[in-house]
Amino acid sequence: MTAFLTACAFVILAEMGDKTQLLAMAFAAKYPWKTVMAGVFIATLANHFLAVVVGAYLNEFLPLHYIQIAAAASFILFGLWTIRGDTLGDEAEKSHYNPFWTVVIAFFLAEMGDKTQFATIALAAQFATILPVWMGTTTGMMIADGLGIIVGIVLQKRIPEKTMKWIAAVIFIAFGVIGLYDALVV
Repeated sequence: MTAFLTACAFVILAEMGDKTQLLAMAFAAKYPWKTVMAGVFIATLANHFLAVVVGAYLNEFLPLHYIQIAAAASFILFGLWTIRGDTLGDEAEKSHYNPFWTVVIAFFLAEMGDKTQFATIALAAQFATILPVWMGTTTGMMIADGLGIIVGIVLQKRIPEKTMKWIAAVIFIAFGVIGLYDALVV
């Protein structure tokens, strides 16, 4: 129980203001909250499972540096995609992409090389257990990102959709640029 509670609390604190929480806010302004929560849940289960099981050995097969670069680049692309969607008008509403899978893929990629993924790896090593840490970090993500979804819904009601799309695009691109800088310069 200690591993579960520690993992849950640590991830809630680490996720506050994190890029994936901002991603939850942005998706909640565009898609139904239940779709976003389900997508976040599936992506988190998969990502954190990889972190607790394979994470410790990942650097032997694929340097984490490359994963961080790919995740940062995906944020820049997602930001540009958000801007592009804004210029399509009604055609953007006819998207062929399923919102659930859009959320799952974006969250999974965003969590690759993120501080909560590193925390999951460290907690699994510290407690020498998989299931309690996996469930604890997943629960923590759901709580923190649930709060982000609530904020996203409130903002959507107060801020025009076009403004929200531009804010989301700028945030995604900024996180992408910062991630690339961290991965390439540091």
